[in-house]
Amino acid sequence: MKIIDLEPGDPRLEGDLLPVLSELRPHLTPELFREVYEGGYAQGLRFSAAYADDGRCVGAAGWRIVVNTSSLRKLYVDDLVTAAADRSAGVGHALIAHLEGRARAAGCHELNLDSGTHRTGAHRFYLRERFDIMAFHFTRPLAGPDQAS
Repeated sequence: MKIIDLEPGDPRLEGDLLPVLSELRPHLTPELFREVYEGGYAQGLRFSAAYADDGRCVGAAGWRIVVNTSSLRKLYVDDLVTAAADRSAGVGHALIAHLEGRARAAGCHELNLDSGTHRTGAHRFYLRERFDIMAFHFTRPLAGPDQAS
């Protein structure tokens, strides 16, 4: 398996990574994905793609280095997904190891992520990968410009 980081504008983002990422984020169109990555890149957003030996993209990770008062410096994983047909083959483990290496090289104290409460299979995976449940994540939806009253 080979894991590579993809910069904005790389054609592999839409051709290889997006079909895998869409299994986790089905709302992403190619246009929206380009818009998110172009805006997020300035904020540290990066994407890594995992390729099988036959050249297929089998995993994707979106991540960023975050500096804040609670963790000081951490690598935050926005997205982590293995293609459904390739699950339980070590892809997720390899992506986590890649991200941990990135985090250590950047002087991070933590590698962390949020996971939807309904994703129990993912939770089992994270616990096997030695992640601990440290907090609740709270969200307050805000009306968009077209929904303001």
